[in-house]
Amino acid sequence: MTELTELTAARLLDGYRKGEWGPVEATRAALERAEAIQPEVNAFVRLTGEEALEQARESEERWRRGEPRGLLDGVPVTVKDILLQRGAPTLRGSRAVDPEGRWDEDAPSVARLREHGAVFIGKTTTPEFGWKGVTDSPLSGITRNPCDPSRTAGGSSGGSAAAVALGAGPLSLGTDGGGSVRIPASFCGIFALKPTYGRVPLYPASAFGTLAHVGPMTRDAADAALLMDVIGHPDSRDWSALSAPAGPYTDSLAGGVRGLRVAYSPSLGGQVAVQPAVARAVRQAVERLAELGAYVTEADPDLTDPVEAFHTLWFSGAARVTQHLGPHQRELLDPGLREICARGARYSALEYLAAVDVRMDLGRRMGRFHDTYDLLVTPTMPLTAFEAGAEVPKGSGHRRWTGWTPFTYPFNMTQQPAASVPVGADADGLPIGLQLVAARHRDDLVLRAAHALYEAGVASAGRPRPSGS
Repeated sequence: MTELTELTAARLLDGYRKGEWGPVEATRAALERAEAIQPEVNAFVRLTGEEALEQARESEERWRRGEPRGLLDGVPVTVKDILLQRGAPTLRGSRAVDPEGRWDEDAPSVARLREHGAVFIGKTTTPEFGWKGVTDSPLSGITRNPCDPSRTAGGSSGGSAAAVALGAGPLSLGTDGGGSVRIPASFCGIFALKPTYGRVPLYPASAFGTLAHVGPMTRDAADAALLMDVIGHPDSRDWSALSAPAGPYTDSLAGGVRGLRVAYSPSLGGQVAVQPAVARAVRQAVERLAELGAYVTEADPDLTDPVEAFHTLWFSGAARVTQHLGPHQRELLDPGLREICARGARYSALEYLAAVDVRMDLGRRMGRFHDTYDLLVTPTMPLTAFEAGAEVPKGSGHRRWTGWTPFTYPFNMTQQPAASVPVGADADGLPIGLQLVAARHRDDLVLRAAHALYEAGVASAGRPRPSGS
């Protein structure tokens, strides 16, 4: 018997077309799975069971009439609790947000999902205001890794990653300001794409400015392309949104990697200490890209770690997002968030503009790099998932989450498309991710190369199970 929670969105839709199963059955299976995993993994802040089943019944009727609505009619989806969803409080992981507010508007990506008939089964966990690379908050507690609940799921889209990994809907919307879809994708063994900035509109505008992206979190690259074909269109509420893409991303998947110029940077020129198991898995995947016809060269981009400039931009954004809070509300915040907000509030305008200068120069250098190379490949993370409930690994010496995420945040600063592809596991069974990066506006190349790894069996859509399931 087919286990519906094991299927991709594309396979679910194929089954709807053939009459093998329907949206109600698929939605009920996803909801049951979400309820089963919640006590151990804590991926959700809210499940919307009755509303979801009503949406699924309406979808099933459309399929019965042969009149499906859009590209995702009847597919169960989840949404990170940073993005507005009509009828559901968006608490952003914070006890300082009033749940009784007016929740009567969808974010652009959520609106596109609704227009295409998707079924919303729940809102997923986030650290407070998405401020760090792990998922725990004073509001919802700790979100745990689907492979080992004693480990972190990563963040800040950790709830979405855990939900997709464990079958609670094949598609989720995450956000990424410094690695927040790619970090948990790497730790949880799923696929995630941070698109070119502006490709997926964002409203309300993020206090983190143009570091913040919305991206798909899925079981494989083909599902991500399908989701991008839905959400990757302009919305008048986002002044920085790009115009519509030239064509469907799903049409670009089949090109393979033959002839692509790939730069493989195992450690950004020796700047990053990478765990041996991670290094091995990524190198083996890169070797497979060469076997598939890519021209692979070991080459490092011309960059030095821009972490201090990133901190200036990121901490200033955190200070801005909490600026309106009174003293009592500030006492409710995550202590780490309070700390970076205080630091961010002390930066001057000149210090902020100096960080922007660093960012612009980094973008220039990466633009020149991609004159020579179509793709850059790195590990997504230099390590596998560490203990849950900690911002940094024990004994690492790092002060903030950016200390262990050096491969991700530079490409938020440059606005480039970047994806994490699962390419193996360490000796403890913890997933390992490979990062694919392309020049701005070449999201199609990232998806195409990732799809080639899935087609070759290098990337796996297999799903872990927590110990109690």
